[in-house]
Amino acid sequence: MKVMRLLSSLKHDESERGIFHLGRALVKNGHTSIIVSSADEDNDLVRRLKRDGNIYHQLQMNKKSWLSLLQVAPLRHLIEKYEPDVIHAHSRTPAWIVHLALRRARVKRMPKLVSTMYGFYPINRYSQALLNVDTLITVSDSVTNYLKHRLRREDTAPKIIKRIYRGIDTRRYPYRHNPSVYWLRHTFAEYPELEHKKWLIFPTIIGNEYGQEWLIDILGNLQEQFPNIHVIIMDDDYKDGDVAHEDFRQRTNTLGLAERITYVGSKRNDMREWLSAANIVMALANEPESIGINALQAIHLGTPVIGWDQAAFSEILQPLYPQGLVKKYNATSLCKAVRNQLESVTRPEMTNKFTMREMIEETLNVYQNLSDMALAEEQAEADAAAVRRIKKYLKPTANTINNKAKIYDARAKHSDSLANTEPAKKRLSEAANLSKETDT
Repeated sequence: MKVMRLLSSLKHDESERGIFHLGRALVKNGHTSIIVSSADEDNDLVRRLKRDGNIYHQLQMNKKSWLSLLQVAPLRHLIEKYEPDVIHAHSRTPAWIVHLALRRARVKRMPKLVSTMYGFYPINRYSQALLNVDTLITVSDSVTNYLKHRLRREDTAPKIIKRIYRGIDTRRYPYRHNPSVYWLRHTFAEYPELEHKKWLIFPTIIGNEYGQEWLIDILGNLQEQFPNIHVIIMDDDYKDGDVAHEDFRQRTNTLGLAERITYVGSKRNDMREWLSAANIVMALANEPESIGINALQAIHLGTPVIGWDQAAFSEILQPLYPQGLVKKYNATSLCKAVRNQLESVTRPEMTNKFTMREMIEETLNVYQNLSDMALAEEQAEADAAAVRRIKKYLKPTANTINNKAKIYDARAKHSDSLANTEPAKKRLSEAANLSKETDT
């Protein structure tokens, strides 16, 4: 089986897409993995892919860029060269490019198309290429329900919608992982205010949709009961021109909470250590989350997570850590949940759900089912063509047989007619003889 995957970028959200793990699994199972993206050939990520046995090609399919249309012909050449069984588009721009490339592609068999919907994308013309596929993969039930609710025309819907949760690499995020002594010493040297504190990790940047304002409610209500409570935000301490960031800083300064907040930056490669060292990881997005990858990572590390009872957070916490669910946008319930966790520490149990292995297996099954379907369709077409050829070959013979049958039927009818005439002549002859005898 040959699988071609199309991506706008390789450096974005690898933890959510599993590009490397999926490529390695394809190669390990004897399949051909072809990856097309905008990353340079000498990029570390590209070298890693090639090392795992993937075939890599660079095409600039940047998101929402008209220049991406220049890649239609090059992509068509790649499709004609490799003739993949399955093509998987991981975002909307590559989906458009592959649809245009396939219009004039000269291939023996058209590939099956797969796409992944990673978020609550608006259902409009731009998203149409993502929907016009054989199988659409969604990353959560929330996204699936959102999609079905907004698809009003049957001709815009994908043939199959398959929900496949994003998974965590349990080797990278093992249960009850502890940061090294070296990491802790280095962290306390850089941020001395964090030592001997209760860490509340806010594992995302500051923005209108991320819910950082709820941290003010938590600190304001719990700082007296827990004087060592401290919030750690995965963002820079200053962003020029960022209104949401400036508003948050002004409010915390006005309320005297700034000293209880530490900004450690967003571009870090030690997220695992921060999540495992935290007392609580907060999931407070104001907009519904489609994946909730940081909450998943924390759960697998055994760190408590407190978040709104909505969308992906609800789908993750309900089966894995239900005591972490909070009625959405309710400050009182949120503060109560944090208080209960700090007073009586409970941890999520080890789980084998939402794993990278599970995600890879389900994705490979999607590819294999589509490949098998394509082979079955090809065989059905071959059988139908064979039947047509046989009928065409047998048509003259059938006409000859029909003509001979008609002649035979005509002769049979003629014989029957003669057979019916002979007794009548005999009776007439006997009657004539009898008449002669009577006259005599």
